[in-house]
Amino acid sequence: MSDQPFSHLNSAGQARMVDVTAKTPTVREATAEGFVRCSPVIIEALRSGNAPKGDVLAVARIAGIQAAKRTAELLPLAHIIGVHGATVDLEVTDDGVAVTATVRTADRTGVEMEAMTAVSVAALAIVDMVKGMDKTVQIENVRLLAKSGGRSGDWRRPE
Repeated sequence: MSDQPFSHLNSAGQARMVDVTAKTPTVREATAEGFVRCSPVIIEALRSGNAPKGDVLAVARIAGIQAAKRTAELLPLAHIIGVHGATVDLEVTDDGVAVTATVRTADRTGVEMEAMTAVSVAALAIVDMVKGMDKTVQIENVRLLAKSGGRSGDWRRPE
């Protein structure tokens, strides 16, 4: 470990982007999840395909994929990396919509932030599409589930 315990701070305590130039690109993957809690009226509209603004799930899926590719524009110290694969899966349940995103790359740094950004923006898109039906809709539990690749190796959230 270096004398400076926080990699995004320089020796004077100022924010900096970590230099990953010397790192070798490797295959990396991260999966994140979140949940959009919805009222029964929204659940029925999602299941029947009759939401007033259109295909909520299609919009959310595309929004999440687009967000994964734009993470570095949103997070000031995130690296610009090639997102080589991104999936956003949505499951309508009796209580809301489960959102899961997996992002893959072959680059010098991981895609954990890209996966969590994909989940967050997909969830925001759902809220945006249904908020007119019920303003109590809310986003819950956005979190990393697993990551693989890179120097730190594989990690999976404990059950």
